[in-house]
Amino acid sequence: MNDLSTLTLVLIAGILLGTFFFGGLWWTVRKGIVSQHPVIWFFISLMIRMGATLAGFYFIARDHWERAIICLIGFLIARAIITWLTRTSSANPVH
Repeated sequence: MNDLSTLTLVLIAGILLGTFFFGGLWWTVRKGIVSQHPVIWFFISLMIRMGATLAGFYFIARDHWERAIICLIGFLIARAIITWLTRTSSANPVH
């Protein structure tokens, strides 16, 4: 696999990791604010999201700092997308 295709796959993996992390955060907030025990929701969600994201970054980078940077860029792209998508749906009340 050549360098450009590898970095493209790393960027896509970063976007997927970011989507998982920030989409999971959005889902947790929506579920946690109506829950009887929001601390449990937030704590378990944090552990799952952080564990999976850090493991993903570690697996993707594999001692290549270039891959780590590209993955981080994808992660930040996903953050911008999730923020934009959830901002437009925030007019709907939480049920």
